[in-house]
Amino acid sequence: MDHHQSTAQKHHRFSLPIVIKRQLLYAISFLIFLILSVLVFDLLPPFEPHQLSRFGFLSQILLNNKKSSQGSCNYSYGRWVRDESYYKIQSYDETCPFLDPGFRCRQCGRKDVEYLNWRWQPKGCEIPRFNASDLLERSRNGRIVFAGDSIARNQWESFLCMLGQGVHNKSTIYEEHGKPITKHKGFLSMRFSEYNLTVEYYRVPFLVVVGRPTLNSSTEVKMTIKVDQMHWFSRKWVGADILVFSGGHWWNEDKTVEMGCYFEDGGKVNTSMSVMEAFQRSLQTWKSWALQNLDRESYIFFRSFSPVHYRNGTWNIEGRCDVDMQPETNYMNLEPEPVNNQLISDMIKQMELEYRNSKVQYLNITYLTQFRFDGHPSVHREPGTPVPAPQDCSHWCLPGVPDVWNEILYAHLRSMGFKTK
Repeated sequence: MDHHQSTAQKHHRFSLPIVIKRQLLYAISFLIFLILSVLVFDLLPPFEPHQLSRFGFLSQILLNNKKSSQGSCNYSYGRWVRDESYYKIQSYDETCPFLDPGFRCRQCGRKDVEYLNWRWQPKGCEIPRFNASDLLERSRNGRIVFAGDSIARNQWESFLCMLGQGVHNKSTIYEEHGKPITKHKGFLSMRFSEYNLTVEYYRVPFLVVVGRPTLNSSTEVKMTIKVDQMHWFSRKWVGADILVFSGGHWWNEDKTVEMGCYFEDGGKVNTSMSVMEAFQRSLQTWKSWALQNLDRESYIFFRSFSPVHYRNGTWNIEGRCDVDMQPETNYMNLEPEPVNNQLISDMIKQMELEYRNSKVQYLNITYLTQFRFDGHPSVHREPGTPVPAPQDCSHWCLPGVPDVWNEILYAHLRSMGFKTK
């Protein structure tokens, strides 16, 4: 009996350290797993909240680490909050003289105002209020350029109206060449004469040259997008203090290959090049041009893709967005991240490495904009639009969603210490 007890005690004394060591090993292994997960997460692009949810409790640890490691507000992710005072404080309306008729939705017959009662709230921080007087002073004797398609024009007109709130006498703001503020090809340059400032828009849907095909091209090739040549407007952008580029809405098969518009590189037409391959090649051309021609003191932004919202169809086949009166709340109804955005983001990262300059920024507005099915002109087209006409679920009512894009633009400029020399 004594011998049996002694053996059991010995066994207990030896097994206890083994159990402790095993538990300690498990704890250390789990800790290493967490540390490695955090390190890997830091190397990845930002996840959207609904994507992070699949990681369970670990997502919260990783998300908090990501936020603290960045050390600044990520304005791109958050939620829309109902706030009836928002646009009353914002203080511009459809009487702003710089708006296209097609963006004045209420004047074109829209009755509801619910789309104006929503404010974007980033997660864990605030967007600074757009201070027109402050930005005008920071931009004195400078140039601000917007270059892209008609969505860039949408943002440019919003920016003009927001900036114009800092000028008491609106007659001191005028188009330098006497051109009317109406849709047309070319460019417009609005001068804020009290500040010797110009805010310019250049219509360049592809940023690169579109022209006739090379000789001996096949009959199916009607036009070519020369992905290795920047548009000649680019000569006018040199010397600007702030540049906001965008592209994406014309980079699809509907507006390229299906219209007989193929891609040309190095003087040769490549009918097998895909649209996204061509877009990536054009971004490389843009990057090379920017690195070679833009001042290192320039503040360069490339805006992400602005979502379109055609429910139950496409832009030309019964697609509609007139049924929505509030922002979408179901994540499952949002489109996946466009490939365009990944290409733009990757290009900006390359520029940051080569430029060695924090003044190059990816202006990511896609996620916040995806919720706003309710913010488009839809059936409220400008007077003179042929009937029947497709609903406009691409552009935005103004005031409206692009105002938030410009608030985020201003927030970045302020945090980067922008001021003209």
